[in-house]
Amino acid sequence: MKKIYFIVAFLCWAVQYSYSQESKSDSVKLERSIRDSLYLAETEQAKPSEKAKVLHAEPLYIDLIRDLGARKGEKEWNIGMGMTDKRGFDEFETLIEYEWAPIDRLGLEVELPLTIYSGRGQLPTTLERPSNRLESLKVAGQWSFLVSEKAKTSLALGYIHEFELADLNQWGNERLYRGNVFNPFLVAAKRWGRNFHTLVYTGPKIIREFDQATETVFDINTSIHYMISGTRNFLGLEVNKEIQDGKFSAVLRPQMRIGVADNLLIGIVSGIPINRETQGLSSFLRIIYEPGHRPHH
Repeated sequence: MKKIYFIVAFLCWAVQYSYSQESKSDSVKLERSIRDSLYLAETEQAKPSEKAKVLHAEPLYIDLIRDLGARKGEKEWNIGMGMTDKRGFDEFETLIEYEWAPIDRLGLEVELPLTIYSGRGQLPTTLERPSNRLESLKVAGQWSFLVSEKAKTSLALGYIHEFELADLNQWGNERLYRGNVFNPFLVAAKRWGRNFHTLVYTGPKIIREFDQATETVFDINTSIHYMISGTRNFLGLEVNKEIQDGKFSAVLRPQMRIGVADNLLIGIVSGIPINRETQGLSSFLRIIYEPGHRPHH
């Protein structure tokens, strides 16, 4: 009888434990679902005076000019730092940019990118290390012409203009302003369910330096991200593809974004080139500060 009693007691305990664990699992899933729904609602649901907006994950290396469907008054500071192995020397890039939305659906940006090169011993005779450069004064605009809450899709047209500058060691010796880069682009983004995000950013880049032949490069940048429920954190992959003079090149950029505070984000990016003849691995860090960002609870 004692054995039967213990067996029955053990079975009752096992059933109760299994039920409690299942209930805990269900409650955790429900809590995550509620948190995610509240976060999406806070980002997307507009006040009576605001236009609708769809939450999209923004790639970290080739980033957008404000959010898609930007609302008037939004603003953001970005500081970026990166290093690339150029097979004989290292390329260090840094940038500072300011983005803001003067009206609904329109984002503007001003950026200063700086590139510095560092040698690693004797360079091959076929390779020449470039000069350090404040690359350009870059100004840009982006207009979201379609924001569909039902389809969770946003479309935007944009334009970037770069006023190219001379090498730093030539300032004062030659013309400071040396050419222009014209870069119209199209952005298409869609969120699948609550967590998965895809985005395409594409357009031609026309490089026209004074007294030199015009060059044309076509960029096709695609990305896919998984955003963690109830947060602004994500994991993803950005693929930067380029076609120039009939040659195709691509760099895979696995990345992650972490929210340090409600208005401060940090993005970490690695670069893996498909063609490693001219460059090796790279890394990039982006610090994103949004003054006046509304915290979520």
